[in-house]
Amino acid sequence: TAFVFPGQGSQQVGMGRAWVEGFAAARATFEEADETLGFALSTLCFDGPEDELQLTANTQPAILATSVAIWRVVRERSGVEPALVAGHSLGEYTAHVAAGTLTLADALRLVRRRGELMQEAVPVGVGAMAAILGLDAAAVAAVAEEASRNGEVCAVANYNAPTQIVVAGHAPAVERAMTLAGEAGARRAIPLPVSAPFHSPLMAPAREGLTPDLASVSFADPDPPVVVNIDARPVDDGAGARDALVRQIDGPVRWVESVEWMASEGGIERFIEVGPGSVLRGLVRKIVAGATTAGIAEPSDLEALDASAER
Repeated sequence: TAFVFPGQGSQQVGMGRAWVEGFAAARATFEEADETLGFALSTLCFDGPEDELQLTANTQPAILATSVAIWRVVRERSGVEPALVAGHSLGEYTAHVAAGTLTLADALRLVRRRGELMQEAVPVGVGAMAAILGLDAAAVAAVAEEASRNGEVCAVANYNAPTQIVVAGHAPAVERAMTLAGEAGARRAIPLPVSAPFHSPLMAPAREGLTPDLASVSFADPDPPVVVNIDARPVDDGAGARDALVRQIDGPVRWVESVEWMASEGGIERFIEVGPGSVLRGLVRKIVAGATTAGIAEPSDLEALDASAER
């Protein structure tokens, strides 16, 4: 079994409320988050307002806290011991909390700062992201390269599924990439409602800004190992975990290769998504034919976890 943790885009007002109402471990998690950050993150998760929850500097700690709250209940209730853990982008920090690499408090402070730096790196409107559907990785990489001109950059940011790939960069270059993708036979090219071109070379200032923060925090050796986005391979030492988080900021999320490695080399037969939303289990099914998946987003999902364990 592998636990996988969602990233930005899975947030929704109301997330975590049912867990806090039903489980002491979840209540304690949100209380720690509020105390660590010095504001009522829990209220933002439970009640919004949505426009504030969508701000990157709020979204990232909100998803982290919600996912950790759910994971703590799952661990307490199910006794499932994952062989590997992984997270999509921001979710890699959650995976490190689950693996004991980072404390919750340190992870919250880091992702809060990460969100601020990512937003500050590129003024709103200068950067963009788009999802390209129906082309393989090589075709999208060629499109991104062709779209990069006049000093404007477009690069592959997320390899989410074999034919679901995200590009990011300067807005005009991303627009060119969308047009070129259509000409190359893409089924669709969809602009994403994000405030910055995440996981692109334009995030270099955010990488530079967060590196000292990551260096100042204690990293334990992950147990179980964490399959990291930037290398699509597991790390089992604290120094390697820190280095991967530095490089992840302006490097691509290699989710397809990460899941493929877990299934083929890591021996993973069951992927359990822990946290709000259902994005990752859908991607896993597109990457590994016949994969057993489960998702734990609401307390009622605990029954599905028990059932999948019985199978």
